[in-house]
Amino acid sequence: MLTVHHLENSRSQRILWLLEELGVDYDIKRYGRDKQTSLAPPELLDIHPLGKAPVITDDGVTVAESGAIIEYLVNKYNAGTLLPEAGTPERMAYTYWLHYAEGTFVPLMLMALIMGRIEAAPLLVRPIAKGIAGKVRSSYLNPNIKRNLDFMEATLAESTWFCGERLTAADVQMSFAVEAAEVRTDLTANYPHLAAFLDRVRARPAYKAALDSGGHYELMGGNRS
Repeated sequence: MLTVHHLENSRSQRILWLLEELGVDYDIKRYGRDKQTSLAPPELLDIHPLGKAPVITDDGVTVAESGAIIEYLVNKYNAGTLLPEAGTPERMAYTYWLHYAEGTFVPLMLMALIMGRIEAAPLLVRPIAKGIAGKVRSSYLNPNIKRNLDFMEATLAESTWFCGERLTAADVQMSFAVEAAEVRTDLTANYPHLAAFLDRVRARPAYKAALDSGGHYELMGGNRS
């Protein structure tokens, strides 16, 4: 039996969604975050040396990292449904967006989260911390986030999904990235195609079933439950 080691409020939620789209039976082993640090619990170290989620176990095989898990599941369980045909422009786009999500955009969201925590430093050092964080935001972070959001918005202005007119596993991968952006940006006002993408995602029965399976989902300050 395939088991998803599911950390609350994490990337592992989209693995549940993918499994629901594929119609694969799975078990969930749940892990809560540390109440003080919000970090994953040490129990996950028993599953993978990095102690992070998502991670799955399937017939004695352990797979970590969202992209690797998605490739493993799509290739093993249903390549034809969520994977474009090899040699097509859609397949090239699929490979790009599958890696872009975690390779380019999500690191910017995590950096924004870290900058926020630096700005909330103890009062004695807060002015210095805010000055440093503000410089990082203005000179690097904000311009790059905007450039990437503009790029994603332009892509979805040309097609229903990131790889064309059919949902693929790359859209599952990208869902976390766009949800992370939603927490910090008014997508409806500024990026209507990204907002419409999330509306389409959340309307899917498989996405709703994954929320039912995974439980409360609160992403970087947002709330899905």
